[in-house]
Amino acid sequence: MSDNIRQLAEKRADLKIKFYKSLITYLIVNAILAVINALFTPEYWWVIFPVVFWGIGVFVRFLKAFVFPVKFDNEEYRERKIEEEMEKLRK
Repeated sequence: MSDNIRQLAEKRADLKIKFYKSLITYLIVNAILAVINALFTPEYWWVIFPVVFWGIGVFVRFLKAFVFPVKFDNEEYRERKIEEEMEKLRK
């Protein structure tokens, strides 16, 4: 049981680390893109496209790491679902 808790804790920690890394990368790259956009094509703000679409990806990582933690990716959940399906099939 403690092994299972450790694995779950490791998955949650990994998701949080991935989120923070992607957030930092997102902020740095988009800041650079905004400067490039302001210097070379200030009349058209194309930088909004990577900001929005990449931002959606970062937001999804946030949701996975903090709002919806890993609760579907463990052995107990899998066994419970197998039992539920077996009960449905028996009826």
